[in-house]
Amino acid sequence: METENTEDSWRKFQSGYLIEKKKKDTRQKKIRNGLICIGLASLGIGLIYFLFFSSPPRETAMMKSLSMPEPSGLTRKKQNDKLQDVQKNYLSKKQLTRIIAKTDIIRTDKNFFFIDTPEESYQVTTSIDIELQKYLLSLLARSKKLTRGKPQRIALVVMEAATGKIIAMTGFDLGNPNANPCTVSDYPAASIFKIVTAAAAVEELGYNIHTPLYFNGNKYTLYKRQLKEVKNKYTYKISFGRAFAESVNPVFGKIGKNYLGKKKLEAYADAFGFNQIIPADISFESGVFSAEGSEYHLAELGCGFNTDTTISPVFGAMLISTILNSGRVVLPRVVEHVTDSSGQIIYKTEKAAYKKAIAPETAKTMMQLMTKTISRGTARKAFRGSTKDKILSKLMIGGKTGSLYNRQHTVKYDWFVGFGKEKKTNRKIAISVVVGHRKYIGTRASAYGKMILKQYFKTQKTATANL
Repeated sequence: METENTEDSWRKFQSGYLIEKKKKDTRQKKIRNGLICIGLASLGIGLIYFLFFSSPPRETAMMKSLSMPEPSGLTRKKQNDKLQDVQKNYLSKKQLTRIIAKTDIIRTDKNFFFIDTPEESYQVTTSIDIELQKYLLSLLARSKKLTRGKPQRIALVVMEAATGKIIAMTGFDLGNPNANPCTVSDYPAASIFKIVTAAAAVEELGYNIHTPLYFNGNKYTLYKRQLKEVKNKYTYKISFGRAFAESVNPVFGKIGKNYLGKKKLEAYADAFGFNQIIPADISFESGVFSAEGSEYHLAELGCGFNTDTTISPVFGAMLISTILNSGRVVLPRVVEHVTDSSGQIIYKTEKAAYKKAIAPETAKTMMQLMTKTISRGTARKAFRGSTKDKILSKLMIGGKTGSLYNRQHTVKYDWFVGFGKEKKTNRKIAISVVVGHRKYIGTRASAYGKMILKQYFKTQKTATANL
């Protein structure tokens, strides 16, 4: 009995022990699994922090800079205010034109100006070539000292044809000392308008430099009888190229009246920029042309034998640059950039094409016509010896002359518009010169043109600021 009780007690003890041991093992397993879970969770949190909250690598920073998050309302307002300040300070071309009107560009050898206005102080850097401007000023100073042959008015403009930059501009008007004679268009265009008529004849009539033409009478008169289509023993035969070079009025009078007519003359005058406000940074008048009037007046217009058609010297340079730019009109400009009192650039100019006037092939023919003016036409005397000159012989030179009295017959205006282009490079300039002679004829416009070409092409210095 005692033995049975002892065995039962042992079995109960062993059974209780095993149950407790199993419970203990279960608790330890749960604790171990809990610790593992806590460890894994900590590792996950650490990895997430590393990926999203630590400093990004270089590539991530770059991407962040390229794709900024949407700014908050306050940040956006600051950005808009800053943008508005920049836009407010940035000059428009219209504002610039008013500002540079205060500069005395034509009477100074500097290309850097300080301009004070009630709103701001400006620093204007221009495209003026200092050395060339000094040279032109010296020519004018010499002409003013003349007792015989002193011009009543004179204007000289030199333009970098490819860009439209005005690199020299000066002149004087004894009757109005404060005026800028380079920008007004009260000069009769005279035979300079033959450039427009010739371009129209090339495009509309199919003319080339060899096209045969005919006229009767004097080259430089224009009578109604000279406009008749007659051929007799007194008739002269002449090529289109020679008629342009020698500026034969009856030929161009007939082209204007008999072959082109009013509408085509008006269309080509408009294409070159007549009767328009040119959106340049410098304010200047272009030219005035009107085809209203009699049939005979169309002949006068075609050859330039009238005082109604007028141009400014700046516009004269613009006409030539159009020829040099394959028929594209490039806007003249004189400002490089403008800075405010803090040194911030508030205006910077760029090359701007205005419109297309004529086809490239037409422009090429026009250059051929203009070179004949120099070699055997109305400018041959002024450019005599150019083929042997060490500077001019390296250039292709072309131009057009013109001369006509004013309405009062007190001043004889003498024009030369032309170009010089280096044969081995693309360096080229457009020139426009007009001289208003009084009783005695002094230095002619063509002679000034030659002097300008020699001065400019003898050096390749670039303009720098001269304070």
